[in-house]
Amino acid sequence: MHYKKQARYPTKTPPRYMKNIFRHWDRLKEELSNRYIMLFLDYDGTLTPIVSSPRIALISREAKELLNELSNSPKCKLAIISGRALKDIINIIGLKGIIYSGNHGLEIKGPKIKFATPVSARYKAILKHLKNNLKKKLSFIKGAFVEDKGLSLSLHYRLVDKKNIPQVKTIFHETVILYLVRNKIKIKTGKMVLEVRPPSEWDKGKVVLWLLTRQRFALKGKNVFPIYIGDDKTDEDAFKALEKKGLTIFVGEPKVSYAKYYLKDTGEVFEFLQKVLVLLNARNIC
Repeated sequence: MHYKKQARYPTKTPPRYMKNIFRHWDRLKEELSNRYIMLFLDYDGTLTPIVSSPRIALISREAKELLNELSNSPKCKLAIISGRALKDIINIIGLKGIIYSGNHGLEIKGPKIKFATPVSARYKAILKHLKNNLKKKLSFIKGAFVEDKGLSLSLHYRLVDKKNIPQVKTIFHETVILYLVRNKIKIKTGKMVLEVRPPSEWDKGKVVLWLLTRQRFALKGKNVFPIYIGDDKTDEDAFKALEKKGLTIFVGEPKVSYAKYYLKDTGEVFEFLQKVLVLLNARNIC
């Protein structure tokens, strides 16, 4: 039994093929020259390559030092927007003075910010029930594992043999369908992961707009320019939200997306971030 899939891009504005950002950097750096930059970064697949298990996807020391330099610039605000649990992403990055958003925006913590999407006791009970059921039903399929992220569940199947993946998806759908059709939960799909989330409209797109508005208010209307970099389906919400408002960058091979630009891999992400840092430092000298 399967639920009815939503349209991938349920908006009027059509997605587009993206451009290589380095080919347009000379023009873009002029546009950024006098603006306060708010830098939104996904974690998995953006700051660290996608690996077999999220437990071993750790950011390098050099990358962390670069993020620290960016966060210390008076012309930049850094926010990590991750699908991981908030506590997890804070422990991994470990930088003070920046904004962290976990669970695709369901949780936020930073300077003078602390927020968690309110959920009912009923939802918590449903989540616990689904976790136990999924673990039991998937126990015989090697490589499948369920991650409890507090406000959500993630079913990872990257390590599952390809021939067993359809069975994993079927088990997931059959387990959640009753709660899904009654609007007790929502589901999200990502790179080799299926997620159970609260029945809330809050997503990465809404969280970046909320944080952007908050930052503009804190800076008394100063021209705050958002840059968002991400690699997964959930980042499309942010790309769409920031369309015509800022710089949206997909990580991976170019495809149809709401992102305007792309970087091929995490190596190019850090090459781009170095360029942003050089630009910020040049402005600080002036």
